[in-house]
Amino acid sequence: MRRALLITAALTTASALVAGCDPSDPVATGPAASPVPSQASSAPTSSAGPASPAAPTSSAAATPASPEGPPKKLRPGAEGAEVLALQNRLTALGYWNGKPDGKFGSTTQQAVFALQKTAKLGRDGVVGPRTHQALERGVRPAAKSTSGKFVEIDLKRQLLLLVQDGRVEQIFNTSTGSNEYYEQDGETYLADTPRGRFRVSRQIDGWRNAPLGLLWRPKYFNGGIAVHGAPSVPAHPASHGCARVSIAAMNWLWSHDEIPVKTRVWVY
Repeated sequence: MRRALLITAALTTASALVAGCDPSDPVATGPAASPVPSQASSAPTSSAGPASPAAPTSSAAATPASPEGPPKKLRPGAEGAEVLALQNRLTALGYWNGKPDGKFGSTTQQAVFALQKTAKLGRDGVVGPRTHQALERGVRPAAKSTSGKFVEIDLKRQLLLLVQDGRVEQIFNTSTGSNEYYEQDGETYLADTPRGRFRVSRQIDGWRNAPLGLLWRPKYFNGGIAVHGAPSVPAHPASHGCARVSIAAMNWLWSHDEIPVKTRVWVY
């Protein structure tokens, strides 16, 4: 029994050391080894186009529209003034959702996920009565860092925050390590995202065809663990150890140079 426990502990420790979406640990900073898509049709899926959306506007409305009666439930596929008011309110609160356009697409759903996580609500991506109330209350996460520029990754709430001098400037839905075991090349590894303080050490401006899958424009901060774009960013932990954000969000982070090399990253 004691031997079995020691083997299990050793396996867990070894897994934690090499866990990540890119265990091959590329050292080059610059263009991707795999072809870099030049247009949306080059991406692996139709939702993974690398075109960069415009940054959120600072003139967003401070409050959503208030039609008579209870607010209308909004879900992906909805369009119109209510959706535009939702997007403006999310932007005003710091939940990144691209340029408001009145269309409830995947980018808006990512922002709704982030709001629901912050408010400790069910993560369904649908704006019902309780999510409307969170919007009206102006629910926002608090930063842990107090000075300087940080990327904070909150594992419990599955949020990625851009923080400057203790102020949360942008909030993103993220999906980190699933904490499940997986097999690769006959070995067993743990898909975890280790806690700690790190710095972005290198980056690849394009698709990285890593052993465990494609990573869009990764920013590595802990060995093979990176913040990167992905076509699928669920509201729960699902990665091999990286912090996923949407393709659109990753493009915005690059185009605005929000996570340059040497940026501090705090995972907690």
